[in-house]
Amino acid sequence: MATARRSTAEIEIAASAAVAPQPAGTGELAPGVVTRLSDRVRRIIAPNPSLMTGPGTGTYLVGVDGGDLAVIDPGPAHDRHLDRVAEVGGGAIRWILVTHTHADHSPGAPGLSERTGAPTVGQSRTDDDFVPDVVAGDGWSLTLEGPTTLRALHTPGHASNHLCWLIEEEDLLFSGDHVMDASTVVIAPPDGDMAAYLEQLQRLRALGLRAIAPGHGRLITDPDARLDEYLRHRRAREAQVLAELGTTPRTVEDLVRAIYTETPEALRPVAKFSVWAHLRKLKADRLADSGDPDDVGAAWIAGAARIAAPAR
Repeated sequence: MATARRSTAEIEIAASAAVAPQPAGTGELAPGVVTRLSDRVRRIIAPNPSLMTGPGTGTYLVGVDGGDLAVIDPGPAHDRHLDRVAEVGGGAIRWILVTHTHADHSPGAPGLSERTGAPTVGQSRTDDDFVPDVVAGDGWSLTLEGPTTLRALHTPGHASNHLCWLIEEEDLLFSGDHVMDASTVVIAPPDGDMAAYLEQLQRLRALGLRAIAPGHGRLITDPDARLDEYLRHRRAREAQVLAELGTTPRTVEDLVRAIYTETPEALRPVAKFSVWAHLRKLKADRLADSGDPDDVGAAWIAGAARIAAPAR
């Protein structure tokens, strides 16, 4: 069955972080401002504020003063931003780490590598332009002076090639687009996977984190509470989707209209991806069914496990 063609807006949303309601950054979230978050971490905001990136992408410089540095998420290929990161690095940047290959996180990596000579580290997909010098899987790590140990955690969900990076000495996680400040994350199939996303949220919850440095927004100093909030939100949304399903076929658009009654029209494409992601997870759980789950325009009904479940 043919897959429905996506609009330009939908394509952009699928490769975006989140609907981030913050305005263009000011203060510590203004482009180019260097903010020290810990003895090992500084942040510089890229000049790419938008509805989908909030104040802009957070680029992080990691390492103790006077030692070698690693950069996490150079952001877009913006010359002024890359010059600023290289300047702040002061000739000490030895590694360039990428959380994932969406347009607001990885395109600046080659340009920063040219400026510093540092190799790039991350994962790529067959449809990506970014090809890292070093492919990092779950558990890959590097150690800088301090010591500062950065360990890769493969966290698919928002993107299949998503990595979070953990400073083991500080229990501080660089979450990329897996966890946001002041917004939820876009999970856009087919690369986005709601079941994998929830599983990885639970994995992070078990780490006993001290803080989360997100790809967009301020440092999150209550990580357990934020992760619990994310899990509650996704479970509540799944329950809403499930409650709308019966034996009468419903499209994703039907479900969005029924569930997101107060959502502005401009944000409906985001809601559509979220509902579709939940439906695909529910199908894997045998609680929803569709003739073509890979088509965002297909119709859905309650699955066999839901129909067979006894009434409560």
